[in-house]
Amino acid sequence: MASLFETQAPRPLADRLRPQSLNEVVGQDHLLGEGGPLARLLGAGRMVSIVLWGPPGTGKTTIARLLAEHTKLHYEPLSAVFSGVAELRKIFDTARKRREAGQGTLLFIDEIHRFNRSQQDSFLPYVEDGTVTLVGATTENPSFELNGALLSRCQVLVLRRLDDAALEALLVRAETAEGRKLPLSNDARAALRAMADGDGRAILNMAEQVLGLAGNEIIETAELADIVARRAPLYDKSQEGHYNLISALHKSLRGSDTDAALYWLARMLTGGEDPNYICRRLVRFSSEDVGLAEPDALTHAVSTWQAYERLGSPEGELMVAQLVIYLASAPKSNAAYKALGFAMRAAKNEGSLMPPKHILNAPTQMMKELGYGAGYEYDHDAEDGFSGQNYFPDEMRRERFYRPGERGFEREIAKRLDYWDKLRAKRQTDRGDE
Repeated sequence: MASLFETQAPRPLADRLRPQSLNEVVGQDHLLGEGGPLARLLGAGRMVSIVLWGPPGTGKTTIARLLAEHTKLHYEPLSAVFSGVAELRKIFDTARKRREAGQGTLLFIDEIHRFNRSQQDSFLPYVEDGTVTLVGATTENPSFELNGALLSRCQVLVLRRLDDAALEALLVRAETAEGRKLPLSNDARAALRAMADGDGRAILNMAEQVLGLAGNEIIETAELADIVARRAPLYDKSQEGHYNLISALHKSLRGSDTDAALYWLARMLTGGEDPNYICRRLVRFSSEDVGLAEPDALTHAVSTWQAYERLGSPEGELMVAQLVIYLASAPKSNAAYKALGFAMRAAKNEGSLMPPKHILNAPTQMMKELGYGAGYEYDHDAEDGFSGQNYFPDEMRRERFYRPGERGFEREIAKRLDYWDKLRAKRQTDRGDE
């Protein structure tokens, strides 16, 4: 219980406006609304261990506290940042005694992904036998950060970043609690919601700053940035955000959406991503997804990387943007990528077949006697500079691995391959090959 002095101490607006019931939680109707998984659990009068996964400021801690109140479980909050096995052991011992007395425990662990694998393993027997109902909260992808054994005993529920309507609802609550309107123009109010970037805690903190200003003069968008700090976009170079955004960039390029690709590039750059990493991925893309439909793509990608290394940021970032535009607008083909995959599978399936003897060198007399090099036709001496000989192993039938498309330069490659195929068939007929 809070002391008298503690109750009289000033509290931030975001803390004072914490929901007092699950009905007051905004932006998570897919979980708490009719038919949602949490609504179904509570309606059935039971509670299972869950992991709440979502961005900051979406209500994970609040939902855990309210679930404990709704289910009459003892609420035991813990932060993985400040706790270890010793604290967990005490909590589990107390929870066991509480269970023997007829009351269950809801153990809420904030930042649960901060616990290492062995610490996570220590939860298992207590979760499995019902000593505690675990509610973990994490901003990181649980499938990357949590033990498979722990995940199998929990239901993962995904919280969404707050949309514009949810953020507006929080602003209205703030105005009601303070008894005055935010002195913002309509555009500035919309800008404030955008600056919160889906974080409910952030928008209430910013609203408190605005409400704390003396006077009622209406603030416009241009002035707003001088009053409140924009919430930094979520981006962790070592975690899921890193892989999500590079995936979005890669797929936007593949889909030839230049503007979307530039947006995801900008998101990565403003998030602090190393442009060298982006360049490395663009070099790969130039071969994997553009390929021979635009053979110069690889040269452009490598040149861009070299230019960035010489110029650095921010000047070199323009070269990266230019490459993104070039790759997004280029014709696409993954025929070379697929051809290598087909050839690799054939190489594994066929085993260690020898090349045909006529294309082997014979540097010794013994090798000549064994037939090495016998019958080889030097292509430059042949009609049209093409002998049409077989270069596959004798025990392996000829296969077509590379199938060029009809986009970009691959149209020309297809014509060349068709020309060689026809000449090869003619030479084989002339030689009487089967």
